[in-house]
Amino acid sequence: MALALLPAPLPLCVCLLLASGLAQAGKLLVVPMDGSHWFTMRSVVEKLIHRGNEVVAVMPEVSWQLGQSLNFTVKTYSTSYTLEDLEHEFKVFAENQMKNHDEGLLSAILSTYKGFFELHFTHCRSLFNDKKLVEFLKESSFDAVFLDPFDVCGLVIAKYFSLPSVVFTRGVFCHYLEEGAQCPSPLSYVPRIFMKFSDVMTFKERVENYINHLGEHLLCPYFFNTALEIASEVLQTPVTPYDLFSQVSIWLLRTDFVLDYPRPVMPNMIFIGGINCHQRKPLPKVRCVSFGTQRKTGFGR
Repeated sequence: MALALLPAPLPLCVCLLLASGLAQAGKLLVVPMDGSHWFTMRSVVEKLIHRGNEVVAVMPEVSWQLGQSLNFTVKTYSTSYTLEDLEHEFKVFAENQMKNHDEGLLSAILSTYKGFFELHFTHCRSLFNDKKLVEFLKESSFDAVFLDPFDVCGLVIAKYFSLPSVVFTRGVFCHYLEEGAQCPSPLSYVPRIFMKFSDVMTFKERVENYINHLGEHLLCPYFFNTALEIASEVLQTPVTPYDLFSQVSIWLLRTDFVLDYPRPVMPNMIFIGGINCHQRKPLPKVRCVSFGTQRKTGFGR
């Protein structure tokens, strides 16, 4: 990708995804996450294509939503599991989530998340076992990887091919967003995920918040164990979550700072606002009376 002003990877990715006038069209490798995650990412990918960028997406053959009615290049690879396996594990995941939704993060990791995501993590091994696909990606000379970090594979791909990575996410499970971006997260007023605290905590709540944070450090490596084993196999060196998340060039956070409690952010953490799964239809025109004058108002514009 040719860049008119700043040649460094960070502004390169900004120009690529924000499509400013400073950048020419580039070549982007997309590594999506299945389900509702893909609905939101897909709208951005289609906009990038509309603005002249060349997009190639790598997707597993077995999925719920990936690969449907796409107008860009898609490369698929076989998986070690079937659609029936995926649906069964997700059913168990959903049922356990309903039973344990009030038990907090640690219980969720132990009783809900591991089975489904452990199965899902394995598709990254299948991708790298496809030698023709790996060779194609190597020879394609992509400018950046646009990825959802939830299944970690996009981060592995970015590190394997030494490409700038642009993360598109609502947040990151566990504490790896703050550590990867080297962003302070003061536990005295930044509540951990699922804790249901506000930014004004009592002393007891602050202690609970701190204990929960310690619990994340103990159990999150267990949650990502399969993904890290696969990453270590692919990269042929021991890999930690910090190795993967610290390489991110741009964090596009699919939320808005006014919806979350105040917290420090780093320059490469960009709030892009909440994006719904589907485009909402405009509200119908209604008639309202204001100060005795009847007029037509179009809400939703």
